[in-house]
Amino acid sequence: MRLATLVHQTRQTAARVVDDHAYLATGDAYRSVLDIIDAGPVGLDAFSDLDRLIQVELKECKLLAPIPRPRSNIMCLGLNYLEHVNENSRIMGRKVNAPEHPIVFTKAPGSVNSPQGDIVLDTNVTRKLDWEVELAVVIGKGGKGILASNAMQHVFGYTVLNDVTARDLQRQHKQFFIGKSLDGACPMGPLIVTADEIGDPHELDICSRVNDQIQQTANTRQMMFKVPEIIEILSRTRTLEAGDIIATGTPSGVGVAQDPPRFLQAGDILESEISGIGCLRNQIIAE
Repeated sequence: MRLATLVHQTRQTAARVVDDHAYLATGDAYRSVLDIIDAGPVGLDAFSDLDRLIQVELKECKLLAPIPRPRSNIMCLGLNYLEHVNENSRIMGRKVNAPEHPIVFTKAPGSVNSPQGDIVLDTNVTRKLDWEVELAVVIGKGGKGILASNAMQHVFGYTVLNDVTARDLQRQHKQFFIGKSLDGACPMGPLIVTADEIGDPHELDICSRVNDQIQQTANTRQMMFKVPEIIEILSRTRTLEAGDIIATGTPSGVGVAQDPPRFLQAGDILESEISGIGCLRNQIIAE
C-alpha cells in the first residue's frame, strides 16, 4: 500500500493513495500513518477495501509528512555510501576511511517537514545549508536484540527523507545534532510505501536535484550497511519502537563537496526522489 497523511477540507487524516486518488479513513481513528502503524494488522486492514473508504481527488488534498511528529528522534546513518566517504576525503583534505561500524546520529522530531513544505533559511543562523537525500526505513514492530535474519519482519515501509544540514553549525559544534535539527530541515514523504510493495529496498534509484539540476544520483544497492544489519545494530542497545524512523545515509553529490562548494539559497527548489516511492519538492525561503 501507498499510505499518506494529508489534509482534506481542513480535516487531517490518514489515506491510501492509488494513482491520482486518495482514499480517506472514516472517523477519527486514523489521523496519520502513525495511527495505522500503531494499530498493527487491524490498521492495514482498515485501508485494504477501497469501497469502505472515502474517495477524493489527490489534487484536492495537502500532503503532510506521513509521520508529522515522530515520537522520538530520527536515527540517521553517516558515511553509508563509499563515494560519499571518498568525497569527505576531499572536504576534509585528508584520507577518510569507510567506517567499520555504522556512524549513527539523530535529528529532532521538530525538524520534520512536509513533502512540499518551505525550508526556511535564516542567514543569521547558517549560510551553508546543504542537501542529503536518503531512504528512510519506518519500523512497524518494535523490539530489542533483533537479528538481521529477522529484521525485515520489523519493517513497516519506506519513505523519502532529506537530511538538510547546516554545515557551518556542524563544524562549529563538532557534532551533528545542532546542524541537522533546524526546524523544517527534514522534509519527508510524500508517502510511506509498505515493505511488501517495495520488495528489495536495496534496488532503488535515489537522486536529488536543485533547480532541476541533478546533484546526487545513485542506487540503494550501494549502501555499505544494509537495512537488516542496521536494524540489528541499532536494536542491540535500545528498544526500537513502532513508528521509529531510520535514515540510511546519503550518496555522494552534496553541496559542500563541490568545487567551489554550493549551498542552498533563498528561491532554490530542492527535489528528493526515490524510485517506487515518490518525490519531495521543497522551496528554500528567506527568514
